Amino acid sequence: MNLVNVEAVGKTYGTTTVLDDVSLGIAADERIGVVGRNGGGKTTLLRLLMRAEPPDTGRVTHSSGLRVGWLPQAVDLPATATVRDVVIGDAAEHEWAGDARVRAVLHGLGVHERLDAVVGPMSGGERRRVALAALLAGEHDLLVLDEPTNHLDVEGIAWLAAHLAERRCAQLVVTHDRWFLDAVCTATWEVADGAVRQYEGGYSAYVLARAERERVAAATEQRRQNLLRKELAWLRRGPPARTSKPRFRIDAANALIADEPPARDSADLVRFATSRLGKTVVDLEDADVVAGDNVLLERLTWHLGPGDRVGVVGVNGSGKTTLLRVLAGDLAPRAGRVVRGQTVRTAHLDQEVRGLPAGKRVLEAVEEVARHVDLGKGRSLSASQLLERFLFDAGRQWTPVEDLSGGERRRLQLLRLLMTEPNLLLLDEPTNDLDIETLAAVEDLLDGWPGTLVVVSHDRYFLERTTDRVLALYGDGTLRDLPGGVDEYLARVQAPPEAAPAKRERSGDSRAARKELTRLERLLEKLGRDETRLHAALAANATDYEAVAKLDAELRDLAARRSAAEEEWLNLSDEA
Repeated sequence: MNLVNVEAVGKTYGTTTVLDDVSLGIAADERIGVVGRNGGGKTTLLRLLMRAEPPDTGRVTHSSGLRVGWLPQAVDLPATATVRDVVIGDAAEHEWAGDARVRAVLHGLGVHERLDAVVGPMSGGERRRVALAALLAGEHDLLVLDEPTNHLDVEGIAWLAAHLAERRCAQLVVTHDRWFLDAVCTATWEVADGAVRQYEGGYSAYVLARAERERVAAATEQRRQNLLRKELAWLRRGPPARTSKPRFRIDAANALIADEPPARDSADLVRFATSRLGKTVVDLEDADVVAGDNVLLERLTWHLGPGDRVGVVGVNGSGKTTLLRVLAGDLAPRAGRVVRGQTVRTAHLDQEVRGLPAGKRVLEAVEEVARHVDLGKGRSLSASQLLERFLFDAGRQWTPVEDLSGGERRRLQLLRLLMTEPNLLLLDEPTNDLDIETLAAVEDLLDGWPGTLVVVSHDRYFLERTTDRVLALYGDGTLRDLPGGVDEYLARVQAPPEAAPAKRERSGDSRAARKELTRLERLLEKLGRDETRLHAALAANATDYEAVAKLDAELRDLAARRSAAEEEWLNLSDEA
């Protein structure tokens, strides 16, 4: 028996039909992810399901005694209440302290040390964490969560995904976080064109099913060559976690991507980036970076080279945004020096949506920067063509900038930066306010972008999709390379205190170790490029047994060299 039933529901605002004759249901223990474009009707669907507003046609029914917990996008908490009041209420300490769920929620969302803090002065993100903690601490038959990962860091998102996956209740989640959808959901609803299409499985299975449906419906090969197929190729070729949970129809997936090239040719992009940038992009040498009295980075030596694609993760307050400001030249280190290549042209996307011209239309706002952008190798796009790739159709290009939504303004901000033709792109939380379709379009453009890229993001999927290397800030003054990516970062921050990275001591002997670390990092980058080249050669010679055997031997040798270099790097990192 369904907990919630929706029967022939329709909803219209003005002349816009948001939902038209929609029928569906939510069963007990079902975990459903809701996806779709911004403004496509996701939040409206949630409000109808919650009976927060009535449908124009049809009806919504709840089972008798249904206990529903709802996290809307805008939370309203009493300004004078404390965190304890909101999350625990008037329960005695011996009652809630013995509740394993309450303790896990308080620690998992990082509010356990602020129980007596007053809610009023908190930031919007902090209040949202408190509201989420209050919701998860209770007993519910159905949880309805609208963008629950907003304002959560990588650790918080990983904890929330594990918590929801283990929780025994029905869940309906609207989110643009694709890793989260795969980790939590057993079904996916796509809201588009007034309809709700239902798919089995999380995001990966949804991408496959939608790509196959469009392949069958496509009238031409051009239609078949779309972002979904590239996205699917990434999912099937990417980290094992991408494909371990969804129940793929393997043959159908392989048929769809049989002729799909890799998302990007990293070695080729590095060569091209080197020709545009030279050997030096930004070098930090013995740099001390501070914020007020807080030392964020201590004696940091780091070489950021041409074509590097780096993701940065870290605990809150560890200095991720500050590091980008140093790379951009907006902030000087307190000690040490920064060496910047003479040909470097930097574009820095910060977390604030600003710098958009008032009184102009979208196309005019882009053309005032440039009318064409050079993508390299003889490829160029006009301002209008680039707008179309960023999902601004011909009609939307003449919309006044002031009338754009938050996500559209973020898109326009990034697009204007790209029109300056930078060769060093610094992105600080670029996925904020972007829907899944827009994220795929941005990733597709960045795949072939021939420059150096540094991304700070809590969106694990975006990091894995656009970067080749992950660095971490642990708040101990160091910047550490993580060969194991985000998984290794989470394992380290969740390790017992004695296994966590220790505050390093200043040592004259560590200078040589840091230089050797830099050499090893460059070696590992080269080995990574060689590995990419060999995998491409294997694919190209799949039917040639002798060639495959030779290439396989080279790969095994390369893997051994890489393993030895990584082990040496780990040993030296402790010394440094």
